[in-house]
Amino acid sequence: MAGGGLSASAPPAGVEFEAKITPIVIISCIMAATGGLMFGYDVGVSGGVTAMPDFLKKFFPVVYKKTLESDDSNYCKYDNQGLQLFTSSLYLAGLTSTFFASYTTRKLGRRLTMLIAGVFFIVGVVLNAAAQDLAMLIIGRILLGCGVGFANQAVPLFLSEIAPTRIRGGLNILFQLNVTIGILFANLVNYGTAKITNGWGWRISLGLAGVPALLLTVGALIVTDTPNSLIERGRLDEGKAVLRRIRGTDNIEHEYLELVEASRIAKEVKHPFRNLMKRRNRPQLVIAVALQIFQQFTGINAIMFYAPVLFDTLGFGGDASLYSTVITGAVNVVSTLVSVYSVDKVGRRMLLLEAGIQMFLSQVAIAIILGIKVTDNSNGLHSGFGILVVVLVCTFISAFAWSWGPLGWLIPSETFPLETRSAGQSVTVCVNLVFTFVIAQAFLSMLCHFKFGIFLFFSGWVLIMSFFVLFLLPETKNIPIEEMTERVWKKHWFWKRFMDGYEGVGAVDGINGDHSKKKGYSNGFDPISNL
Repeated sequence: MAGGGLSASAPPAGVEFEAKITPIVIISCIMAATGGLMFGYDVGVSGGVTAMPDFLKKFFPVVYKKTLESDDSNYCKYDNQGLQLFTSSLYLAGLTSTFFASYTTRKLGRRLTMLIAGVFFIVGVVLNAAAQDLAMLIIGRILLGCGVGFANQAVPLFLSEIAPTRIRGGLNILFQLNVTIGILFANLVNYGTAKITNGWGWRISLGLAGVPALLLTVGALIVTDTPNSLIERGRLDEGKAVLRRIRGTDNIEHEYLELVEASRIAKEVKHPFRNLMKRRNRPQLVIAVALQIFQQFTGINAIMFYAPVLFDTLGFGGDASLYSTVITGAVNVVSTLVSVYSVDKVGRRMLLLEAGIQMFLSQVAIAIILGIKVTDNSNGLHSGFGILVVVLVCTFISAFAWSWGPLGWLIPSETFPLETRSAGQSVTVCVNLVFTFVIAQAFLSMLCHFKFGIFLFFSGWVLIMSFFVLFLLPETKNIPIEEMTERVWKKHWFWKRFMDGYEGVGAVDGINGDHSKKKGYSNGFDPISNL
């Protein structure tokens, strides 16, 4: 529809908005997703650094002595709360900062929130690389955690809002793809710096996090904010111009009107977190929270944080353990590319269900091998079984990388309506970081006490989450974000009961919902004048 005509009818539900895949969309998404690169590097680098003798000797001498003692249990060499705090402090800080990030994302925009994340990352990197004592090291990690909180809040929202509906899944997964690339980059760096014996290896590993930090900061300076965010903050003309530019067409009136209407409703929500708790938002909230808990209880971060430590525990030796970590990192990247290609074709549910079977079987197999071949004081695994364990770990990682890894972020970011989207994303990040912290803080102790049973523990959770997907997770493939209520929640066998009396995007905080049934604006309602 050309020109003005704000009283014209809105598109019926199910009509896809016209949109080309423009260079500005691709470039903006790639730049924004560098937040994932930083997050991934932080996840990957800590495990390799904590396995470096020079690092342990300087900051954790007790752990260093235990690694030299041959009579200590294979499974308990690295069981130290201080060492676990080095890894987990980042996620505790991220958990706290995400509440501030929710405010900046809503009031200042997605772009500025990503810029704040970049600044936190840069300062944290400087402190870590120059650390002289444990306090300086932990403060640096805390600042990195603040960056994680802001980046994980803003980037998935940015990607979901700027992408055309038909490729939204693939572009959103760029965030997770960059996480895996960051992990691989960290593994490669650790493999090289572990050979530096003058005490500088770990400093180089921590300092090179400055590369993705700078990329995110520069990217945030270059990209434009999303039309959703601009309209939400009252910058209507700018939002419309950006929408026209990113869609590559002048036929954006229907989509623009829908964004304006969603923004009007969002402005009438004075307490987004309180609104998030209302019955009609229960499906999105339950699924977002469940996905974050389940994502961590797959056991993936236990493997990613501590892969060098884990492989060293199994008797691989320093170089071999880091080499094995590089292999698993490469598998992670390649498998995430599978998800980018397939998520908008085969759908979210199919990827999650297939991966559940694959992860369950690989973890049970790992537990059986370790239970038979690795005793407390054995010399670890023989080469043949060692290779088999690496293959099984790669099988597990590949399944996670094309399913729970990216979809754990994608599905929550595309299911919340605009009026609760920022608050919903904040809860998503918060829950993710709570359980990331729990796993990071507890894994080495769990490994010491559970031994090979740690993999049976995680495989049990994989079974539970697969049943959750089978019965309670609806398919959101190729459905516009603002039409999720009508086309997903109201038609789901279980969640539709929470939609009783809910008339869609207008039924918020006592609003009667007259304008939310996709009947259009022909009744005289003008979304612009009511904004």
